[in-house]
Amino acid sequence: MAATADPVASAVRVTAGRLVDQMSRPGAGSPLAAMAAARELSAATNAAMQAAVDRARAAGHSWKRIGDVLGTTRQAAFQRFGRPVDPRTGEPMDRAVPPGLADRAVALFAAQAEGRYEDVLADLDEKMREKLDATRLAAGWAHTIAMIGSLERIGDPFAFRADDYTIVNIPLHFEAGEANGRVTFDLAGKVAGLFIRPAQRQPEE
Repeated sequence: MAATADPVASAVRVTAGRLVDQMSRPGAGSPLAAMAAARELSAATNAAMQAAVDRARAAGHSWKRIGDVLGTTRQAAFQRFGRPVDPRTGEPMDRAVPPGLADRAVALFAAQAEGRYEDVLADLDEKMREKLDATRLAAGWAHTIAMIGSLERIGDPFAFRADDYTIVNIPLHFEAGEANGRVTFDLAGKVAGLFIRPAQRQPEE
């Protein structure tokens, strides 16, 4: 392999080869090794996606065009791949998402669907707990079910940083419609916002 090979492309090539090797030998390889290889490939492809978007931006492509290619809105594309600079400091903003928050957000909607409202309340910050109790959570969930039926599936979460908060957007698939769930976590990891809205594609200019 050439010494000047792109490191991102090299990582994808190596990790993909490792996964193919593990998956092509069913019964001979270790299932855990295959899982590890799949995880490494996922991380490598995420890095490759970021690099590809960076190149598209450097080539002058708009966030709308990038969003169209990714099948999402320009805002969602920017939130995931943008590199905003803090106007107060001139430094790149920290976009790192604390580990585990996306999974916790999914668990919150699963708890609501299963009627475990006390589990949801335990994650709320003080202001949210002043506004919500188990009765109100149950009423809100019942209203959603009355409109679009029971929850059938929770989609893959997408988390991003916004100032001092981490926001997790989650596609929610109900029996008679689609919705978007959103959970906002503060710096302490407590839930500062929680809602469900009908799924609508934002209009593009």
